[in-house]
Amino acid sequence: MANGAASSTREEATREKLRVAVSSLMAATVLTVLKLVVGITTHSLGILAEAAHSSLDLLAAGVTLWAVHMSSRPADHKQTYGYGKFETLSALFETLLLLVTCIWIVYEASRRLFLPEPIVVDLSVWAFLVVILSIVVDYSRSRALLRVAKKYQSQALEADALHFSTDIWSSCVVLFGLFCVGAEGYFNLPWLASADTIAALAVAGIVVWVSLKLGKKSVDDLLDRIPKDLRDKVAHAAGQVDGVRAVTKVRMRRAGSEVFADITLSVGHTISFERAHDIADEAAEAVRTVVPDADVVVHAEPLALSDHDITTQVRILAARRGLGAHAIHLFEENSQRWLQLHLEVPDSLTLEEAHRHATSFENDVRAGVPGLTRIVSHLEPVGDNTAILQAEPADAAEVLETVDKFFHGDASIAQLHNVKVQRAGGQTHVSFHCRLDPQMLIGDAHDLTVALEAHIRASAKNMGRVVIHVEPRKRDG
Repeated sequence: MANGAASSTREEATREKLRVAVSSLMAATVLTVLKLVVGITTHSLGILAEAAHSSLDLLAAGVTLWAVHMSSRPADHKQTYGYGKFETLSALFETLLLLVTCIWIVYEASRRLFLPEPIVVDLSVWAFLVVILSIVVDYSRSRALLRVAKKYQSQALEADALHFSTDIWSSCVVLFGLFCVGAEGYFNLPWLASADTIAALAVAGIVVWVSLKLGKKSVDDLLDRIPKDLRDKVAHAAGQVDGVRAVTKVRMRRAGSEVFADITLSVGHTISFERAHDIADEAAEAVRTVVPDADVVVHAEPLALSDHDITTQVRILAARRGLGAHAIHLFEENSQRWLQLHLEVPDSLTLEEAHRHATSFENDVRAGVPGLTRIVSHLEPVGDNTAILQAEPADAAEVLETVDKFFHGDASIAQLHNVKVQRAGGQTHVSFHCRLDPQMLIGDAHDLTVALEAHIRASAKNMGRVVIHVEPRKRDG
């Protein structure tokens, strides 16, 4: 359903962009023809400059239509990031067209200014009407184009909107020039005769300024340049996600209306793969709060080993060799540090094999945690598979009596429940839950259960497993 909704939205956007591009093409065609006819009949260089400008607008509108059509195509094996760059290319092409127009306008204006006999502009009502009509149409089209360009982040439509908005100002300059030419004969001010040519130069200046601005933006996008503060905003958004330890790389690029972001972030070694995936998804959503609808790819990698505390480093190094480490203690004595821990190894190993694993692990620790003078690891077997034993119930009275003696009959110290005593494999196996003071430190609780287990084993023969689950006693208990 989500893919279908996204496809429907894309099709709707394409239809709206194509519709406004076609209407702009038609408007540019009408204006170009009208300006050219009136400019030739009146000998107005200002209007001819506008006609040249509009003719390139016509070409630009055609290129925009083509670019919008191309950019709507989905990504494929040839264009893995899609076809959005076609919009950027069309915007750059329109910039070059505008600059070519300006060169011709400046050349023609300079030639007219220094002619021995200046060309007389034949004013008519049509000259004024076509310029006024151009201003009205340009205003309408620029607003429509800019609205759709902002809505869908379309560079091609934005460039076209810039063309039409530029036409508004240049038409106003030409209109002013025509009024000056008319005032020249009425007020007998010969110097106003050059106003039309000067207006054409002003049009060229406006177009050059806008073209360079548009061209810079297009080149920036083609070179994958992003605003200075955008990377910091994206990195900050991703870094705020719970579980992200650092954001190490942010790469971004724009292709037409689409923005792509590749983020690399660091997470702790001890989290699960599933949690790392969830963190990556949350980081992608956080980035989209800064850059809406961005295509975000997040790569999560483990934090550098040295960035963890020593206990975590030891556990990580043990896990890399398929071992488990617990009861890790670091001792400092006479400016020296040494490590003591329990190392869990598969119980299928021989002593020689287990010792070889332990030696390799200890070498890893010495390399990863410099400055240790001594490492003592106590080897413990860990079953490779879950043992399945055929069990039968046994009397729990003897075990309960033994526990009662351990606590000297004081029931307020510990409360037992879920007591299970079974005979399996020629041994007695005991398990129960033991409620203790909720404020007792976990270390003290562990020491208590270790002593209780030893007491139970000492009181009976052929004792197998003794599993004690500690939990806080209820407040009202």
